[in-house]
Amino acid sequence: MKKGKVKSLIAVVMVGVLMLSGCTNSGSKASSKAQKYTIGISQLSEHPALDDARLGFIDGLKELGVDAEIIYQNAQGEIPNTLSIAQKFVKDEVDLIYAIATPAAQSAKQATDDIPIIFSAVTDPVESELVDSMKHPGGNVTGTSDLAPTKSQLQMFKQIDPNIKKIGILYNTGENNSEVQIDEVKSLAPDEGLEVITVGISTINEIPQAVDSIIKKVDAIYTITDNMVASAINVVAQKAVENNLITVGAEDSHVKGGILITDGISYYELGKQSAKMAQEILVNNKAPGELPSETSANTKKVFNENTLKSLKLDENDEVFKTSEKIK
Repeated sequence: MKKGKVKSLIAVVMVGVLMLSGCTNSGSKASSKAQKYTIGISQLSEHPALDDARLGFIDGLKELGVDAEIIYQNAQGEIPNTLSIAQKFVKDEVDLIYAIATPAAQSAKQATDDIPIIFSAVTDPVESELVDSMKHPGGNVTGTSDLAPTKSQLQMFKQIDPNIKKIGILYNTGENNSEVQIDEVKSLAPDEGLEVITVGISTINEIPQAVDSIIKKVDAIYTITDNMVASAINVVAQKAVENNLITVGAEDSHVKGGILITDGISYYELGKQSAKMAQEILVNNKAPGELPSETSANTKKVFNENTLKSLKLDENDEVFKTSEKIK
């Protein structure tokens, strides 16, 4: 074979090798590129706690490097809307549904057996029939519970004022999670020397009148993680201050809204916990039913400085000295 033909043959082979190498490298880059996921967020209503659960989730995904397109829908407090939202997510074939608050999670579960669902801001996932158990959820649902450390919160009343004997709770009669919390408070309150008086409401418009009613019967007010009450927490806080009543909240957004103090959960951090679960499901291919549902990893003691001053309390008292100050 002549030298010229040999050189030409070698050149052709080299070009082929380079082309094959280029295709291989291109495929390698494509396979190593992070996948982008579509996540539908269904939120029952707009108020600081649920908003924080959403923001914490989104920020958590970014911190974990999970590339996600977020489709956010708010049900405006209307439970039928949560089912319509969930059904639309199923039709759009999202990769995961993040459902904030019990009705949103229940509707998502009703809408699909296949798409992974992570809930948050649900007090009792078992009682709400979202999971079989906290440790072994089963099915396509898991998530984070906002169950508050009730005992330590009740103890705060006597720490602030030993003379407090009766505490009042406002709650939405249509919210199962509120009933669960009230049952727990009533079981723990006697050990703390407290009597519990409750007033139920069915619409947010009833809150001002309900507060006016309960303040005549109690020495202090305890705000549980009730979505309807949380939507008007500033009204509760203002009326309590006007009547010189101590208030203890179940979580930190209550304090931001004017409630005096809490040793409670952070919904923002709860959202971040939920994001880690989403990463396990989407990126690491874990089945939702195999991921234990979680409660808040940490609690946070915070007090509202403006409310403290309005009530003429001493910031140097031990309960406040060990708490973080917010305005």
